[in-house]
Amino acid sequence: MDQFHDGHHVRLRSRVQRTYLHAADDGVGVTLHERRASMNAAWAVHIYDGDDGLYLLLHSAAYGRYLAATATPARFGHRGLRAELRDYDQPQVEAIMWRAVGSGFGDDLVLLRNVSGPYLRANGRYLRWNTGVSVDYRASSMMYWIVEPITAREDMPALPAPPPNPPYIYLPLTFMYLDLEPERLIRFVRALDDGHYPEDEGWSQFWFRGSSAFRLRDDLGFLVAAGVYYRNIAMCVRAGRYGRLTPLVVDLPDGGETLEIVVLMANTPAYNELRHPDVDAE
Repeated sequence: MDQFHDGHHVRLRSRVQRTYLHAADDGVGVTLHERRASMNAAWAVHIYDGDDGLYLLLHSAAYGRYLAATATPARFGHRGLRAELRDYDQPQVEAIMWRAVGSGFGDDLVLLRNVSGPYLRANGRYLRWNTGVSVDYRASSMMYWIVEPITAREDMPALPAPPPNPPYIYLPLTFMYLDLEPERLIRFVRALDDGHYPEDEGWSQFWFRGSSAFRLRDDLGFLVAAGVYYRNIAMCVRAGRYGRLTPLVVDLPDGGETLEIVVLMANTPAYNELRHPDVDAE
């Protein structure tokens, strides 16, 4: 697994399809997409030291959740079993534990084998519209992935601008407006300067409507400390109790699942140690 360095970021590109492994916008699915310069195509490397050796864990640089194999049959038109993103909520979760196996065709070309046996594979060899990703036991050239390291950038990326106005539907008979943006629960805690934070106690929560990371940062900036300017914090997603923190620099995933956010204050050691992939670099 020499291509993977703990704490660094990589892209995985299908050798056959020439497209990249992407975290889907719903924060659960994984898919193939041609876009290279995207946080959804970046994966943070988490090396897990198990009883029988090292395992590769990959969590999305966009949403923080971990690449996982499941025992659920893949969708129609896909081979094998479903692959998805999930939280790291137990000390050892076999579904997210992988090993990179050399392909014999080059140092940057690997197969990813889950601890339960199946390999990560692309779909759509003959149907290009089929951009699904699954896991399968049957050998195929669709299982080959090119590992592309991503260099780090010096500063945190700018957050996407918020939408100008939230979408509403006017109900004439009731003289009311129906808000179309999803509402979700945000659980959050402020970390100490060194990055430590309570696992369970001391967390607060509030309901947040919409998916704008810009607006969420604005709200959190005033909740963690009175008068703190919203650009002076970093929001980090905790995808499960044992998941590593992932800076939130894209809009929230579709849907209304609860998000756990650890807030780091600017100019603290923990804030300065955050690593941000430079997805725009060539």
